[in-house]
Amino acid sequence: MSQPWQLLSSEPVGDFRIFNLRSDRKISPRTGVAHDFYVIETVDWVNVIAITTTGKLVMIDQFRHGSNTTEAEVPGGMMDKDDTDPVKAAIRELREETGYEGATATLIGRIYPNPAIMNNCCYTVLIEGCELKHAVEFDPGEDLVTRLVEEREIPGLIRSGQIGHALVVVALQYYQLWKSAPRAMTEGGGVISSTPVHLG
Repeated sequence: MSQPWQLLSSEPVGDFRIFNLRSDRKISPRTGVAHDFYVIETVDWVNVIAITTTGKLVMIDQFRHGSNTTEAEVPGGMMDKDDTDPVKAAIRELREETGYEGATATLIGRIYPNPAIMNNCCYTVLIEGCELKHAVEFDPGEDLVTRLVEEREIPGLIRSGQIGHALVVVALQYYQLWKSAPRAMTEGGGVISSTPVHLG
């Protein structure tokens, strides 16, 4: 097993509003040589698998500026710095972005988006029994379109590239794992199963 690298020093490099950059100097356990590494510090993220009372997935279409493409995605977003519960953050993001509200919410996944250069986690929360109950509350920089998707359509949307966001594909995979064996999912190794939270 690969051994941890000893940290010699850590210095902030810059604050870029949605993320900070720091420089870490560490020693290789194999060679004893020190190297510099840059780490992007950013908040945790949450993705929501929202299933309606009729069994459809609540999804959104959103223009992404990094790739300059319109992506079919699940609802989600950055957790606030004072958020300690990804389930509560997921409930909020689903309501604000789509107006939907569910009956139960379950944390089913946790992953590092890019552990090579980023320090944050991305959580997947399953919210079942969803119904449209609220008006949307977009952030100033958001422009989203909600659509309901049959589960059988998902593989085709991924193959065609309409779903191109890697973290969305991961969230959908966590959902498939949960459906196939929810009791086999345990904490650790990135896969989580928690007691469903009953809402409302």
